[in-house]
Amino acid sequence: MKYDDASWHYGGNFPHDLPPIAGATHTGMFFAWALLSGFGSSFHLEDFPVGLSQLEKREVTPGAYFFKFLDGKFVHSDLNEEGNAFTASYFDFQTGKFLADYEALLGKGLSELYYVADTWENFDLLKPLLDSRLKEWRETRGSQETPDN
Repeated sequence: MKYDDASWHYGGNFPHDLPPIAGATHTGMFFAWALLSGFGSSFHLEDFPVGLSQLEKREVTPGAYFFKFLDGKFVHSDLNEEGNAFTASYFDFQTGKFLADYEALLGKGLSELYYVADTWENFDLLKPLLDSRLKEWRETRGSQETPDN
């Protein structure tokens, strides 16, 4: 299953004054949170240790990591089982709350969500909300598992 692909965002109404990487910011923020919260698949942990280290040390921004190491594509094999279950529920663009949460928190005053800056400051604003959504989701699912942080 493919959750998102930055190339889906380049065409159509994508702002012409932004580079293609701006189409990866929203998913990069979510994926970086998922990876740093322990939801990454063994593929990322084993095949991209340098990239993961750069992300952990904040030497690369979330969107840049997503664009560089995932080629802007977010698929089910990027996450472990619990990560996929949460992502399928929360991140889904049709039925999930992620985009609405992202827009309410980071998109205020912007003409397009693509203008949200790919910064650690924005990630730090978003992280507590994602942590809260995960907690709510776990409570509704009855899961007592916690990822290693």
